[in-house]
Amino acid sequence: MNSEQLAEKLVLWIRDKVSAAGCKGAVLGLSGGVDSSVVAVLCHRAFPQSTLAVIMPCYSNKQDIEHARAVTEKFSITTRTVVLDAAFDALLKVLPDEEAAPDVSRLAKANIKARLRMLTLYYFANQLKYMVVGSSNRDELSMGYFTKYGDGGVDILPLGNLLKGQTKELAQFLGIPQAIINKPPSAGLWEGQTDEGELGLSYDELDRYLATGEAPAKLKKKLKSMIAASEHKRQLPPAADFPEEG
Repeated sequence: MNSEQLAEKLVLWIRDKVSAAGCKGAVLGLSGGVDSSVVAVLCHRAFPQSTLAVIMPCYSNKQDIEHARAVTEKFSITTRTVVLDAAFDALLKVLPDEEAAPDVSRLAKANIKARLRMLTLYYFANQLKYMVVGSSNRDELSMGYFTKYGDGGVDILPLGNLLKGQTKELAQFLGIPQAIINKPPSAGLWEGQTDEGELGLSYDELDRYLATGEAPAKLKKKLKSMIAASEHKRQLPPAADFPEEG
């Protein structure tokens, strides 16, 4: 399947899923990265008059905001900007600062940003009767590289079965600005944070493993461990099962 066919298939899939849910359109968070840019353009093709891209900076990199706006301007996508700095600060002010290792504390606070964005998207979704469309790809879902009830809190995932490399190819076809395609992928959780740095491997290595099952023994062991450890993120919360009384 070439990129044109894939784009058409995904546009129809988005339209079908949104319509089947009785919704009127799509709302998504636009980060300035390649994945959310691709999703924004696909949603706009599916619902030209009823797609909303929400830019939600929270002490974010200015370049990411500029890239997000470049996409909405190029493709004439309706946009709202909601600055979450004050909400983030207010929440940190009332939350107790538990003793934790610095890395653990930093991640706990960074995940608040993702969850504030989820709340914001569902506010718009409820107001407009839209579906929340996520931008996680197969690599991120497989590794659990998303915030539970944050960027993982969505209604549909058009890119959920696409590898990172496939998403970048689709971005090229759709005409996403080259600067966005070329820059190091980042969730923007803190200054200098990158996906590959946090994962400890490259997307090329991960793509190859997910597509073929091939990887050096040490890396394969690491990947299997990461997949197993994040399994709970890909499942609905388990409910206790009690045997019926005889």
